[in-house]
Amino acid sequence: MEKHEQLLISLRKVIRAIDLYSRKLSKDAGLTGPQLLVMKQIAQLDGAIARQVASAVNLSPATVTSIIDRLESRGLVQRVRDTADKRRVQLFLSDEGKALLDSAPQPLQEHFIQRYQTLEPWEQTLLLSSVERIASMMDAEELDAAPVLTVGQIQESSTH
Repeated sequence: MEKHEQLLISLRKVIRAIDLYSRKLSKDAGLTGPQLLVMKQIAQLDGAIARQVASAVNLSPATVTSIIDRLESRGLVQRVRDTADKRRVQLFLSDEGKALLDSAPQPLQEHFIQRYQTLEPWEQTLLLSSVERIASMMDAEELDAAPVLTVGQIQESSTH
């Protein structure tokens, strides 16, 4: 087997592991990885606006707005118009959202995080730069990407 084939197999294994964990997260917490990350940012940036959250999780403002819409419809997030600047809409977790966030698992496998953090700093940097290089070779630098991958059906966007 050629090295590029071995690399693709390893990448598929990583994607599969992320997919399985994402499904577990969805089943256990009722949230997708990106929803969990958005909720964590809203909690950390108490009173943030969607653009700040989007920047913090490395997703487009449109994607984050869509996630916030779903979270708000479930009663997990509240939008509150700023009293000083009516154009500004601040985001807060509801009590239900705080409770769900407190009980939710990590958005990425905890054992992966623990193992990665036990590596020497040079090895962490080596892994990071290698994966960033792979993303670059796949022309993926400009893609929306939260720190957690949600694998599922790909839907064609209505705007091109």
